[in-house]
Amino acid sequence: MVLRAMYSGASGLRAEGEALGVIGDNIANVNTVGFKTQRVVFEDVLGRSILAGSAAAVPGAGVRVGAIQQLFSQGSLQNTGISTDLALNGDGFFTLHGTVDGVTSNFYTRAGQFIVNSEGYVVNPNGLRVQGYAANPDGSFQTSVSSLRAPTAAIAPHATGEMTVTANLDASATPPALAWNPQDPANTSNFSTSLTVYDSLGNAHPLDIFFVKTGANAWNYYVLASGDEVTPAAPGTNVQVGAGTLQFTTNGELDTITTTTAVSVDFAGATAGQAITLDFGTPLAAGGTGLDGITQFASPSGVSSQNQDGYPSGDFGGVAVDGRGVVLGLYTNGQRIPIGQLAIAKFRANEGLSRAGQNLWVETRESGSAALGVAGSGGRGAVTAGALEGSNVDLAEEFIGLIQHQRSFSANSKTITTADEMLQELISIKR
Repeated sequence: MVLRAMYSGASGLRAEGEALGVIGDNIANVNTVGFKTQRVVFEDVLGRSILAGSAAAVPGAGVRVGAIQQLFSQGSLQNTGISTDLALNGDGFFTLHGTVDGVTSNFYTRAGQFIVNSEGYVVNPNGLRVQGYAANPDGSFQTSVSSLRAPTAAIAPHATGEMTVTANLDASATPPALAWNPQDPANTSNFSTSLTVYDSLGNAHPLDIFFVKTGANAWNYYVLASGDEVTPAAPGTNVQVGAGTLQFTTNGELDTITTTTAVSVDFAGATAGQAITLDFGTPLAAGGTGLDGITQFASPSGVSSQNQDGYPSGDFGGVAVDGRGVVLGLYTNGQRIPIGQLAIAKFRANEGLSRAGQNLWVETRESGSAALGVAGSGGRGAVTAGALEGSNVDLAEEFIGLIQHQRSFSANSKTITTADEMLQELISIKR
């Protein structure tokens, strides 16, 4: 029994020493991004097998470390302001692919310190490539997972194909005294607005839209381009490139739109016959409300919003990520073009993942296979850009654990000392 006590004490020393090592690892990683704290699970050890079938009490033989359990509670989010820093708020892991310690595979991490490398790939600090669903030209995403890569080349310009104007025309306005004259639009119209449009080369051109009241609830509109910018050139003049009529109800709703001349422009040096659709809202005659575009109320004429869909060429300026994990390429012309969507891995048992170092985990039989999907779906967390998830280590708890394990280590050493003294007493009996 005395020897058994010594071995029990020795097992306690081994177990407490291992526990101190786990706590030391937790404390050392208190500032490691995405680190998950661990705790030691102790198990008692029997002096003999329970398969012996005896009803007598089974003697104990000390303690051992049964497992080191990972705790995947959420860490606090720390704002960094860096667009490629990402944090997951909820379950899931970022998926990376590359080689670690000679092993090429998929790895999983909560540390979202990503950058765009010289080849355009989104990678972590160790060069592992972030996995996701690449974007198709139409804005949808592929169903297979691949390494996300930003097209760092300049994007081509897009010629304007639509102009949208939301405005109010003053119902109390009276028709101009002079007939409409494209060369004197200011004195022969009631109201105007201007938009900058782009041709097939990405050159910017102003187009002016003039509104002329022709009678009760009736207006004409005219679209003018500068004669210096069209083919054939007409320097110093205005060229009318589109016209139509607007009819309103007595309630100020847009009733009908009639296109007299569809907008078509031949900008010098660009593709001829650039057609541009004018969107003044949905009139009542087309099944709309008549209130989502041009209206006619008794208030001063004014534009509340206007837009066009063209843009010049632009150089790559970086990436941004939204809450759904969509990676957007940012360009100097203001365009935000989807590159892909992050693949977020979810496991049946996170605790079964095996640590691989470098803030990485690999899947095991105990964790189950990775189920890849997008952020915010299937129980996966949301992505927060410009932030990182801090370690979930609680220093106060770790220090308390240090005290507890230190006391237990000392107590186990006393067991060995006491057993040794008893052996000495037993030996002295012979004398």
